[in-house]
Amino acid sequence: MAFDLKYYSYGSAALALLGLMGIFMSGGGNPVVNIIAGLMCMLGAIGAVAFFRYGYLLVPLITQRAKVVQIMEGGYEIPPANDVVLKNVGGVYYATKYLGVRIYESASEKSNDENVIYSEYFERAISSVKYVTKFALMIYMKDITEHRNRIETKHAEAQLRLARERDKPEPDVLKMDRFEKEVAMWENQINKLTRGIKPMGLISYVMTTAVGVSKEAATAAAQSQANELKATISNALNVQVDVLTGEEMLRCFQWETMIPPTAQELEQAVL
Repeated sequence: MAFDLKYYSYGSAALALLGLMGIFMSGGGNPVVNIIAGLMCMLGAIGAVAFFRYGYLLVPLITQRAKVVQIMEGGYEIPPANDVVLKNVGGVYYATKYLGVRIYESASEKSNDENVIYSEYFERAISSVKYVTKFALMIYMKDITEHRNRIETKHAEAQLRLARERDKPEPDVLKMDRFEKEVAMWENQINKLTRGIKPMGLISYVMTTAVGVSKEAATAAAQSQANELKATISNALNVQVDVLTGEEMLRCFQWETMIPPTAQELEQAVL
């Protein structure tokens, strides 16, 4: 079963609780016990907050340093680097990589001609890929509660990124175009909320698998395919594509068999 960040947080919180109980039970009589219990409480509290906020960075770091291999149900395994899913089938290794795709425009915001052109770009991007690729889309209705504050914050962050890129001596034209689309997307969502239109959410990721005679060979082939897909999709559609690792990769792996049943659970998983 895949490691879940909440279990790390729960374990750290339990350590803090044990330390707190130790302090109360000692009654201040034994200074050594008080010091040990105090350290447990402090480290547990820090660990709970750290894993809750930055677990996606800490867990891969811990597994990589400790060389921990996660064994999953069905014979799958996650190497210490937390960057690929492996499986041995008949002496041949299969390696799967996941890529997150951030789309900043919707079809409803484009004209018919723009949608036709966009579809042509997508077909060209797919036709240049010589191996099987899976595109996954999850669509859900967002809870409007607190949604406006969140997208206004995202809008401000996108405007800041755009302003910083514009202020560079030699701004990247593709980045500016992407940032402008992101700003326009957030503005459009704010306008839709103002008009009373319920917001829709979209989660998109790409899956690619390669084979090899060893774990290293399969992983290298999968990494090469992932890099090619990242360049092809981002250039053809001008979207942000990221190779997923750690908890983000594990979520996509879990979503292959079961997805969050509610919009709230899905948003908690990706925000």
